[in-house]
Parts: sequence; C-alpha cells; structure tokens
Amino acid sequence: MAQFLHHHLNSRLSAQVWAQSITAPWPVRAPNHGFMLVADAVIVGVYLAFYSDRLIGGRCERFCNLGGWCVLPEYRLQSVRLLKAILAQEGYHFTDLSPSGNVIPINLRFHFHHLDTTLVAVPNLPWLSRRGRISSDPRDLERMTGADREVYRDHRRAPAAGHVVVSSGAESCYVVFRRDRPKNLPLFASLVHVSRPDVFRPMFRPFTGHLLTRYGIPATLVETRIAGHRPRASIPVRTARRKMFRSEYLRPEQIDYLYSELVCVPF
Repeated sequence: MAQFLHHHLNSRLSAQVWAQSITAPWPVRAPNHGFMLVADAVIVGVYLAFYSDRLIGGRCERFCNLGGWCVLPEYRLQSVRLLKAILAQEGYHFTDLSPSGNVIPINLRFHFHHLDTTLVAVPNLPWLSRRGRISSDPRDLERMTGADREVYRDHRRAPAAGHVVVSSGAESCYVVFRRDRPKNLPLFASLVHVSRPDVFRPMFRPFTGHLLTRYGIPATLVETRIAGHRPRASIPVRTARRKMFRSEYLRPEQIDYLYSELVCVPF
C-alpha cells in the first residue's frame, strides 16, 4: 500500500514515510487502515482511514477520518466502492478534512456536511513575549496536565504534528500545528488544535514569532473556528479547501482536527 501511495498519490513522500504515516500513533483498536481495490493480485486503488475513540460530552465516540483516496484512472468507475465500504462500518462518526474538489460533491451525496473553514493568513514576525512563555521543549510539554498532556502523548510521534505550549501566568494552552505546502512551497504553518483560545489570543503574536525563530516558518494560516478569534493584521484567504463531517447527532463545534490524517501525513 505504501509503495502504491508513493508512486500514484504523492511521490514527495517516500514509501517508508507513507508506511509510517498510515499507522496512527495513538492507542486505538482500529478495524483496518482503510480499503484497497485489487485487480489480478495488484493494488489499483486505496482509500486510507484513521480511527480514534474520543470522549465528547462524557461519552466515548468512535471516529473514522477519511484519508488519502487514490484510484488508477482505468479503475475510477470503481472508486465509490471504497467510500461505500468505509461508510458501511457502523457506529462511527466520519470526517474528511482534506477532500479534493471533485470529492466534495460525492461527499455531499453521502450526507456529509461542511465545517466552517473561514481562513486568514498572518505573517510571522519576531515578536517577543513579556507576559508569558512559549516552548516546544518536550520537557515543558510533558509538564502539561489533564487532557492537554493526554492529547500530547497521543500525538507526539505523529509525523505531521508540531507541538507548542503557550503559558501565561498559571494558565497554559496546548497548540498543535502542521506545515502547510500550497503549491508545494513549505511557507506556512496551519493550526490544527488550540486547547484554550482564551489563553492563546493574547499570546498569538509571540506564538507566531516562535514559529518563525524556532521553525523558520514565515507565515501562519489560521482558521478562526480553531483559534477562537480573527487575529489583527490578518489577510482573508480565499480557498477551495473544505472540511466535512457526517454524524447522526454531533454538532460542528464538537468536531476537531486531531486524531486525523492532518497530523499523520506530512503531505
């Protein structure tokens, strides 16, 4: 499967990186890693899936995140069989956080809904913080408590996840980001998770400075639903990117981007 994805979906990622990315680093009893189309004992199509168990509203909810979907041209008429196989699994909420343009109408036919992906871009400048602390040191991240530390431990080996703890006084916020590559240019960080938007907001500028000085990333893409605010001096970004979910009863505000392809696959 990893060789197929390397050759036909994203050759920038080696087969070894694909193999590492396919297996989620968090503990979960996953029924599979997705589904394959096979013709004459040869893989001709793949649809990846990432599974997780999440505690939402005091109840354990099972998620299936749809990952990379790639089918050879001569077998494209069979593509939807892979999607149907994934959705036929009972008891899951489904997310698709990186659907391509032609996948979106297919998802809508299968009762997926859009999430709000209002997006802005912010230049990362060397801001310094005089009232808090920002760190990517694993020792500081391990000192987090409660849900933040649990989420960090689940994601610390995720290939596409970057980790930052933002502290202000006695309060702290755990931030997960990924490098984003529009037009294959690694110029942006995208926010995946912000545990405490109230703590994050006044520390946002120093946080972007940390991304610049620590990681060499010149700009940040911010979804306002993740950050909890629209940063000052931000530039609206028109984007065809969509994020979608399908659930019988969960609300959009209960859907996040953790435990997904976004943290596992450094595409």
